[in-house]
Amino acid sequence: MRAQLHFEWGLDPPPASLDISADRHITLPAPTSAVRTKERPRPLFPRMTDLPASVAETRKLLLSGGYVADEALSTSVFLALKLQRPLFLEGEAGVGKTEIARVLAETLHRPLVRLQCYEGLDIASAVYEWNYGRQLLHIRATESSGERHDLQTIERDVYSADFLLKRPLLQALELSKEGHAPVLLIDELDRADEPFEAFLLELLADYQVTIPELGTIKAAQPPITILTSNRTREVHDAVRRRCFYHWVDFPGIEREKAILKLKVPDAPAELSRQLVAFVQSIRQMDLYKNPGIAETINWAQALATLNVVALDPTSVDSTLGTLLKYQDDISRIRGSEAAALLEKIKGEAKSAANAVAS
Repeated sequence: MRAQLHFEWGLDPPPASLDISADRHITLPAPTSAVRTKERPRPLFPRMTDLPASVAETRKLLLSGGYVADEALSTSVFLALKLQRPLFLEGEAGVGKTEIARVLAETLHRPLVRLQCYEGLDIASAVYEWNYGRQLLHIRATESSGERHDLQTIERDVYSADFLLKRPLLQALELSKEGHAPVLLIDELDRADEPFEAFLLELLADYQVTIPELGTIKAAQPPITILTSNRTREVHDAVRRRCFYHWVDFPGIEREKAILKLKVPDAPAELSRQLVAFVQSIRQMDLYKNPGIAETINWAQALATLNVVALDPTSVDSTLGTLLKYQDDISRIRGSEAAALLEKIKGEAKSAANAVAS
């Protein structure tokens, strides 16, 4: 199965030339508006002062972008930002892994560079390739000019940055117009072939890419790097060691209620309470595919659109396709099972109300 690469990028055109030192080490230049006051030793990467200064600020930052994070996830994100390390997020599909990268890009006002992984993904699609058509035209134009050029000069010309097609991983090493590093999302790494992970090791460890014809291209600032995996296969330990790790689990009852309140504000409070209790219950069952938070939001939006104010067997049976994605799961829940779950949810709510009253 082969999908398309998605790009979300808004940088200036690449510079006409890159500064190549004697050891063939290239550093992408910062914007021309930057002013250096005086020469002094600099850290490996400049500090990014617009990042949150604490776990609490990180949690508020994510919330401002519509993402309700718990303490553990906020801590992982904060440490990845503060220590400039890639963050590897693993978990079931639909629990909000990809959304973290989108929210960080939006709230930090950074461009988002997304590499959607798929089977057969290679370095030409993910990192770079040469524009062979332009190279051939340049060689023919040089030959037809009548001027004498030695082979080394021609080779040096056609293997310059002007003929380089930059793919997402190489684009992520460049700064935006405002001088900020982008957010790099390497999505669903488990869908890529295992050999592709070897291409990532240099990038994840040193935020650099080596191109044999040009040398090493190193980021002036490290991109904020998020990797995700649905764990359809195990990602190699070499990748894991270069990242901070967090397992993104299904949210608890209170957190899922808070997410629905934020994402579907027009849903009645009683409907949201019943809906969350219903979803939490069926996640305890041995379904083929448990619904994620994305499916919970979709179901709440569908019920709110139908003006449902409280769950009943009819509304559940008619809208299960927005929550569950496999017919075997729908057939198991629809009918008597859904009715029994609703009776249990209503009974627990009544018992809780009586306990409060007494």
